[in-house]
Amino acid sequence: MSLMKIGVIGAGTMGNGIAQVCAAAGLPVTMIDVNEAAVERGLKTIAGSLDRLVKKGALELAGREAVLARIKGSTDYAQLANADLVIEAATENHELKIRILKQIDAIVPAGAIIASNTSSISITELAAATSRPAQFIGMHFFNPVPVMALLEVIRGLQTSDQTHARALEFATLINKIAITARNSPGFVVNRILCPMINEAIFVLQEGLASAQDIDAGMKLGCNHPIGPLALADMIGLDTMLSVMEVFYKGFNDPKYRPAPLLREMVAAGMLGRKSGRGFYPY
Repeated sequence: MSLMKIGVIGAGTMGNGIAQVCAAAGLPVTMIDVNEAAVERGLKTIAGSLDRLVKKGALELAGREAVLARIKGSTDYAQLANADLVIEAATENHELKIRILKQIDAIVPAGAIIASNTSSISITELAAATSRPAQFIGMHFFNPVPVMALLEVIRGLQTSDQTHARALEFATLINKIAITARNSPGFVVNRILCPMINEAIFVLQEGLASAQDIDAGMKLGCNHPIGPLALADMIGLDTMLSVMEVFYKGFNDPKYRPAPLLREMVAAGMLGRKSGRGFYPY
């Protein structure tokens, strides 16, 4: 396996999760963020996650220490000079990602792969911002990264077969199951999931059933572990609205129009769990 030294940009929820699974698979990881405080928070989160595994008996104490020893936190992009793969996991902001990717591109070796953990921005467009579009690919992890088995691998228009093959190897190495998608708004999972949630909001808006009955129906009738409205609250209604607007604009198709109730709730600040109120109180 040629992918041995991993860089992760972003020490937040997704970034520290990605760093943890890479280190747990035996790979040395450099996790970078804008300041030392952010890096320290990321390292502390990883340590807490590993502590929970130790308490459950799923990890030995020596294993915890070994995982932590493989992760180096930094604010210096120069630490990526020997990386084989760098995964950008910054906030879902187009301009920010472009700026970060240009910084990565200027430092990593010629043979290195650059990946983005974006859930909505065009992989083809991000790849074009680098000098190595053939070595650029989407790697969409799911939250919480240490728990969720899936890795969406997204090929941009320019992604080479070799880069794709190496990405699939990497997924196996970190014990994820990969599915491959072409570049398109929402890729595979969110393309299916978000319109389903949006339709559940339409059903609620039209008064066909209560939030509780909609969620119970989908859990009991479709064997979903969580109902679509409760899931929307977990994701964040502002995030849901943003995704649906990307679909609406990207496909120019009215079937992706965000539900008016979704827009109204976001305008009211009812964003779900993070605001204390969404379709349910928290």
